[in-house]
Amino acid sequence: MLACSLDAVERRISDCGSHTTAFATELDSGQIADAFRSVFYSEEQSESYFGMTAADFAEAISSKHIQWAPDGDEAFDDGSYVLQFDVDDQVRLIAFKRGPDGRHDSSTLSDLWIASDEFYAVLRRWRDSFTEEWAALPKVAE
Repeated sequence: MLACSLDAVERRISDCGSHTTAFATELDSGQIADAFRSVFYSEEQSESYFGMTAADFAEAISSKHIQWAPDGDEAFDDGSYVLQFDVDDQVRLIAFKRGPDGRHDSSTLSDLWIASDEFYAVLRRWRDSFTEEWAALPKVAE
């Protein structure tokens, strides 16, 4: 189960357009998934990933907040990952589950390109609906 917190969605909205990397347009999403898993979760790393050192690749992922899920809540960690890239006027989402060998499970790999205005509009609608529903709920004093 992939959880999505209000805070995570708010951060995605406020960081609109900033989830950028030099390798975002790499055609093979499986290579991106495996590079991500290797750099962050493997003891054995390659010398380079898409022409970058492992440290530079990790910095690109971390500093640009490419990893959307999991977002640190281990209660919802089922081995799923979502990576988000802002590429010009589009958003690229690469989603996958880790396989038994630590690499991506190819049967779960998805690579979706969506217009960025549409993607961020969906996030804003979700946020607005969530906060409206929460505000309408009866509150209980603790």
